[in-house]
Amino acid sequence: MGWKSEHLLIVVSVLGGRHFPKRPRHKIVVEARFDGELLATDPVDHKDQPEFVTELGWEIDRKSLYQHRLQRTPIKLHCYAIDSLSSAKESVGYIILDLRSVQETKQTPKWYPLLSSKYTKCKPEVQIAIVLETDAKPQPEVFKARKAPPRDDKKTPPFPDLSHKNLTPVLNEEESYYQIGPVEHCSDFFVLSVTIAFATQLEQLISSTIKLPEERPEFFFYYTLLGNDVTNDPFTDLINPNFAPERASVRIRSSWQILQLFLASQPSFQIHLCCGDRSLGSTEISFAGLFKGGQGIDQRPAAIEGAFTLVPTNKVKQKLPPVLPVPLELSPTVGVSVTCRKEGMNSQLASPVKPQPEQKSPVKQRIVSPQTGKPSLPEQRPRSATSQRSDSPPSKDQGTENEADSLQDDVDKNGAKIATATTSQLASDSSSAPKISIPASAHHYCFALDLRSIGQLDVGFPVNCIVRYSYPFFGTAAPIMTNPPMEVRKNMEVVFPQSYCAFDFATLPHQLQDTFLRLPLLVEVWHKDKMTKDMLLGVARLQLSNVLTSDKSRFLGSSDEQCWRQTFSDRIPVVGAQGSNNKIAELYYLMTLEDYGLVKTQQVIVSDSSQSLDVGHQQQPNLSNKCARSSEPAPVTTPRETIEYKAALELEKWKELQEDLFENQLKQKELAHMQALAEEWKRRDREREVLVKKKVAEYAVLEEQLQKTLADLEKRERQLANGELELHRLKKELQDDHDRTLREMHDTIRRVNEDSVHQVELERSKFKVLEEDKLRLQQQLHEAEQKYKLLEKEFHQYKEQQSSKPEIRLQSEINLLTLEKVEFERKLESATKSKLHYKQQWGRALKELARLKQREQENAMARLKRQQQELEHMRLRYLAAEEKEVVKTERHELEEIKNELNRLKHQEEKKEAMELQDPASGRGNSHRHDHPDEALDEYLTRLIEERDTLLRTGVYTHEDRIISELDRQIREAMEKRERHR
Repeated sequence: MGWKSEHLLIVVSVLGGRHFPKRPRHKIVVEARFDGELLATDPVDHKDQPEFVTELGWEIDRKSLYQHRLQRTPIKLHCYAIDSLSSAKESVGYIILDLRSVQETKQTPKWYPLLSSKYTKCKPEVQIAIVLETDAKPQPEVFKARKAPPRDDKKTPPFPDLSHKNLTPVLNEEESYYQIGPVEHCSDFFVLSVTIAFATQLEQLISSTIKLPEERPEFFFYYTLLGNDVTNDPFTDLINPNFAPERASVRIRSSWQILQLFLASQPSFQIHLCCGDRSLGSTEISFAGLFKGGQGIDQRPAAIEGAFTLVPTNKVKQKLPPVLPVPLELSPTVGVSVTCRKEGMNSQLASPVKPQPEQKSPVKQRIVSPQTGKPSLPEQRPRSATSQRSDSPPSKDQGTENEADSLQDDVDKNGAKIATATTSQLASDSSSAPKISIPASAHHYCFALDLRSIGQLDVGFPVNCIVRYSYPFFGTAAPIMTNPPMEVRKNMEVVFPQSYCAFDFATLPHQLQDTFLRLPLLVEVWHKDKMTKDMLLGVARLQLSNVLTSDKSRFLGSSDEQCWRQTFSDRIPVVGAQGSNNKIAELYYLMTLEDYGLVKTQQVIVSDSSQSLDVGHQQQPNLSNKCARSSEPAPVTTPRETIEYKAALELEKWKELQEDLFENQLKQKELAHMQALAEEWKRRDREREVLVKKKVAEYAVLEEQLQKTLADLEKRERQLANGELELHRLKKELQDDHDRTLREMHDTIRRVNEDSVHQVELERSKFKVLEEDKLRLQQQLHEAEQKYKLLEKEFHQYKEQQSSKPEIRLQSEINLLTLEKVEFERKLESATKSKLHYKQQWGRALKELARLKQREQENAMARLKRQQQELEHMRLRYLAAEEKEVVKTERHELEEIKNELNRLKHQEEKKEAMELQDPASGRGNSHRHDHPDEALDEYLTRLIEERDTLLRTGVYTHEDRIISELDRQIREAMEKRERHR
């Protein structure tokens, strides 16, 4: 299937919501998770109709989109309420969007209800629109794994001195080099090389959310060099990465100045750690570091060497800090050397190689072929030291070894926390193995966790259960899980196999206590199914600080030192992972913390026994070989007396000795492993025996229960047989009763029919008699009507005769007058009663009017009093305002008087000083004695007049402050006048 290379954008527009409750203290935010990347809207007010109006987008290509649609990957949107005071985050519901329904045409926004909503009464909804757009912007860097096509040519900024030229690399396929810059200015050939020497702590890049292939996964490093994709040999072990150092090189024709400018203008050089077509982590290296010295490469190649930290891909996307700060010695690193040298220059000039006491593993050379754009790998050299000739010139592979050596020396000089061997197959000695620096006050701890069993499962279906956890503080972020999966059913407790795990680490006691109190250990419970994806059932939180509060027990270590042990066990609930806090299972665990005291060494060397054996096996031959190369040949007398023959003989003897030692060590290891296997077999045999005894006891109990059940079944079978006989008897009796009842019913029906026929005949005869009676009565009625008409006619004639008599007319008038009298009497009585009633109502109305008049007078008096009080208050306020104005005016006048007094006093002092300077002047002296008295008298007179004027107004009294102040000034003026006299 051919896939389009265009990139797409999955855009989810979160527009707004409705039917949300009002919570003034809270904000509401929507977080969307897809493909391991988390995006969120800005917090908005938690009201009835929040408005988000935010677009969330994920970049994806068509192949990945197709895979996600096949796997039915959802886009999950979580809605959270955030407390603005405490910053507490509370889940209120979530929405699942189906990726298969996403189209490239714009769709109408839809309202999606919140699932598992906390607001059950309101039933809130969120308006969302999702669309698939074509990403038309240029991609700065597209990650491609192995077998990917070569990249397009990258545009480079123009050379500043040659603005009309283009510095884009141009491929010359015939001579296999890249041309950078104008041809007339470029006559030198350069080699740009990248070497990946080693890697450490790669397991830190594997988090619990990353799913690796179930088969043995292969890992490799990937990068691009001038648009060419380069990968190294795959390896399977992340803890001890085993790959040979590789160098990829490209030939470039240019000048040193143009090449320097071209490399300085390039973006950061990225190296990815990949598994299949997925990047687990990456690091960036800038080419600008090649030219820090400012020296050309005619005398010395330019190089960047060091150990660079790999950053996980999900942290690069989300820009989120890690949960725990990872120390440098636990960070995943990769050793890289980037060199640029002139073609024909020996790479050994870059970093002189010191004699090494060990044999390096061969370094592979990748020469990037411009014809194909892919790296080509020449044949690998044989690894045996005896296969190399001592007089052979250094090859390109040896140059790569020198680069790896210089890289290691540079790491040691800079005081890096991690020092690893540049080869991935053999570790030479303690100086090239990974080292971890440990503080002097650190303690050696061993933490052991045993997840014993799980029970009380409540999920509604059988579970193939595994548990998984990780705790980076113990030195590894790789997930630890139980294997194989155990089938767990409801009301059943299952013991986990291979659930015991111990961690040895060194740390400070206060750091251990702080971490255990702050960070719980999260144990994930998974359901593993071969037909579908693995499903996370729930999470259990282990509070590790509980082990610190348990009782300590003393024991002796391996060197008879005093150690302490603390043990804690408990059963904790497993909480569902689908947004609910319901308990779905119970986990039983046991944890132990052992404190071995202070760490005696300040540096721990990470190595294994197999590597040390290989190092010892290859150390001496390399010494002999290097001695043979460094020594000069002696005069040859016989072949057996030459230095080469003696060295070879010595080498063979040493090889036989080392082979014997190696076989002995292997036998000892085999014996130790067999003993360990035997002990393990005995332990497991005992466990199986105990388990068998337990099962036998259980089977005995089950057998007894089965026998009881069988006896109950036989008893019930007999009861059923007796019941069946009784049922047959009752059925027969019921059938007889039914037949008898049926016969009786038929007889009854026959009798009722006969009676009905007889009754009908009787009714017919009665009907005939009634018809005859009806005709006779109609004839009688006609006769009676004739008689009635005749009598009525006679009555009218009689009435007319009687009405013509006068007595009859008088009697009728008397009757009419009597009726009128009675009517008038009745009207008079009612009028009398109405008069009395109206008189009472008039009295009540007069009394009510008097009360209303009195109340109105009282209200008028109250209003008058209030108006008088308000007028009085207004008058007082007016008087107070006038008084305040007068006081201000008087204060102003007093200030002027005071200023005048000060001025006069100043003039008087000035004149006195002048008179003192000229005592002979009698005129001045007499003026000094006469003029102040007149001024004081005028001032005193004016003060007295002002005081009297104020007192005459009647507003001020002698107790007021202004009058008191005037009295004081008057007294002072009088005293001063007396002193002058």
